[in-house]
This record gives sequence, structure tokens and C-alpha cells, in this order.
Amino acid sequence: MADIIALLVIAAVIAAAVAYMVKAKRNGAKCIGCPAGGSCPSGGKAPKKKLDGPVIGRKTLKISGMHCQHCGVAVSQALNGIAGVRAEVDPVKGRAKIAFDRKVSEDILKNAVEKAGYHVTGIS
Repeated sequence: MADIIALLVIAAVIAAAVAYMVKAKRNGAKCIGCPAGGSCPSGGKAPKKKLDGPVIGRKTLKISGMHCQHCGVAVSQALNGIAGVRAEVDPVKGRAKIAFDRKVSEDILKNAVEKAGYHVTGIS
């Protein structure tokens, strides 16, 4: 009898999870279970950007608020949209490694990340 009750509880949990995912997809969520509420952009991986000239400097940005690969893509697209900047974002480690071929202020980098909906906690 205990086995049947356990199976019913497991089945109910699985059914609730499936119902949640179906409802989220119907409402347009691209990233189910993401703490950003599924509003982060989809796409998986951002294409690598090539710089026009030689790398003259590098910086590392510590970023809070990234919880999944989709969040990393959003930050990557925001930073790579800046002329002369190439970014490699790691949402698991909460950082973006930046290479640049021209002078770019830290404020421009920070504003791009914050405009994408995340917070820069440090720049080194």
C-alpha cells in the first residue's frame, strides 16, 4: 500500500511540473525555471565577435543576476554591441571577460550590462 501511495505522489509531482512547463511555454517563457522569469533572450550561444585591430587591453566584469545560458547570451550581446569590444560571458561564474581594440570607458561597459537587466559588481 505504501508503494502505491509513493507512486501516486511521484505521479502528482511530475504532472504538476509538466503543467507548469506547458503553461510557461504558452505564456511565452523562453527559459523555463530561470529566475529571470523566462524573459531572458533565447538562442543558446552567442557567436564569437572578431575585433578590427589588435587587442590593447582586457578587463573582467563581475556580474550578478545571471542564472542561465540565456542570461549569458543577453549580456554577451549587450557587450559585443559596443564597437571595439569582444566579450566572453560565463553566467555560472558570474563574469564577463572583455578584450578591446580601442579605449572604452568602464561606464560604457557597465551601462551596457545594466541596460540588459543585470548588475556589475566589480571591474578588474
